[in-house]
Amino acid sequence: MKVLITGDHAGLTLRSEVADLMDEMGIEYEDAGASCTTSVDYPDYALPAAERIASGEFDRGIFICGTGIGMSIAANKVKGIRCALVHDVFSARATREHNNSNVLAMGERVIGPSLGREIAKVWLETEFQGNRHAKRIEKIHSYEGE
Repeated sequence: MKVLITGDHAGLTLRSEVADLMDEMGIEYEDAGASCTTSVDYPDYALPAAERIASGEFDRGIFICGTGIGMSIAANKVKGIRCALVHDVFSARATREHNNSNVLAMGERVIGPSLGREIAKVWLETEFQGNRHAKRIEKIHSYEGE
C-alpha cells in the first residue's frame, strides 16, 4: 500500500503522528502537506493530492486540517475520490468496510494525537467487505461516469 498524506497549516502535529505510525507499520508514504504554521489554503493541498490518488499514483490518502471539513469537501470534488471525514474508530472501520473510502480526513483541532493515530491505524488495516456494499460503490462510479 502506498499512502499520500497532506494537510494545511492546522494539521502539522497530527500529520507527524500519522507519519510516525506509518513508519511503525512499514507503510510506504509521502507527506505533501504544508510545512509551515502560517495560514495556507486547504484546497491548494487537498485537490492536487486527491488527483494523485485518483490517478492511481497512490492507493489511499490521509488529509488533515483543523477540522477535516475543508479537506474532505475539496477532496470529494475529485472524480474517483471517496473521502470520509472521521473522528472516531467505529466510523474509520465502517467507511473502509462499507464505503471503500480511499481518503481519510481528520481534524487536528477536533481530536488528539492518540485518537488520530488509532483512527488512522484502523482505517489503514480495514479491508472493504464488498458484497452488498460493492453495488453501492458502483452506483457512485456510474454517476461519476466511470
